[in-house]
Amino acid sequence: MFGQTTVGTGGISSAGTRMFRYEVAGLRQNSENDKNSYDIRNSGSVFMTVPYNRMNEEMQRITRMGGRIVKIEPLTAE
Repeated sequence: MFGQTTVGTGGISSAGTRMFRYEVAGLRQNSENDKNSYDIRNSGSVFMTVPYNRMNEEMQRITRMGGRIVKIEPLTAE
C-alpha cells in the first residue's frame, strides 16, 4: 500500500542481534551519570557493549558525559 514499508524479518532480527563494543576515554562524573548506582572509574578507557539499534543514543549519552569514543568494533559470534 501507499506509504507503507515492508521490511523482511531477516532485517529486523539481524539488527537486533548485532552488537558493537565501544572503547571510550575521558568519562567524568557529572549530573547525567550521577543517577547511576556506581561511580565512573578514573582509569583511561571504559568498554561498553551496545546493540546496533541503540548505537546513536549511546553515542549521544557518551558525549553528554564528556567521553570520547576511541574505537568501535563489531562483536562476532565466533
